[in-house]
Amino acid sequence: MKKTAVILTVCVAVLALAAPGTALAGDEKTSTELNQDAKRAKINEVAKETLNKLFSENPKAKGLYDEAIGWAVFDNTKVAFGISGGGGTGVAVSKASGKHVYMKMGTGGVGFGLGVNKFQVVFLFQDEVTLRNFVEKGWQADAGATASAGKNAAEAKTNFVNGLAIYQLTEKGLMLNADLAGTKYWQHDKLNE
Repeated sequence: MKKTAVILTVCVAVLALAAPGTALAGDEKTSTELNQDAKRAKINEVAKETLNKLFSENPKAKGLYDEAIGWAVFDNTKVAFGISGGGGTGVAVSKASGKHVYMKMGTGGVGFGLGVNKFQVVFLFQDEVTLRNFVEKGWQADAGATASAGKNAAEAKTNFVNGLAIYQLTEKGLMLNADLAGTKYWQHDKLNE
């Protein structure tokens, strides 16, 4: 009887090791939690690299960042073949609390585009209300929402507009008046668990 109980215990332990998402021991993380940690770490790494790139290409953006109470960075891929669509992930951070809220973004539209475009969007928040509304209610870019940076826009874009300063970066650098219309941002439920 003891031999059967030992074999049964060993079998249960082996199954626990093999089952994805199952805790290996009381204090260890599940594979799902480890995967989510890896995704959060990657998002944070992209956010840091994007902010550094923005500040090196536009010193005035660093000044706005210093004034901001929080920021968000999103990494997006947009595909266009007559109908365009895209999506990505990002993080919004309150500078006061250091709290990270992981988010998603999505965009869609109809046009004459063809190809794939990878870019990052940086939001700088002037006040707590704007940041809180962005995180808690999400945000949808209207037809007038643009990201301004670029060499020509750098001089003009030195202030917040409606509590936000928005920049878009591509492999070529800062975009001048990049159109964000039709893009929506919302919390990433799984990464905020």
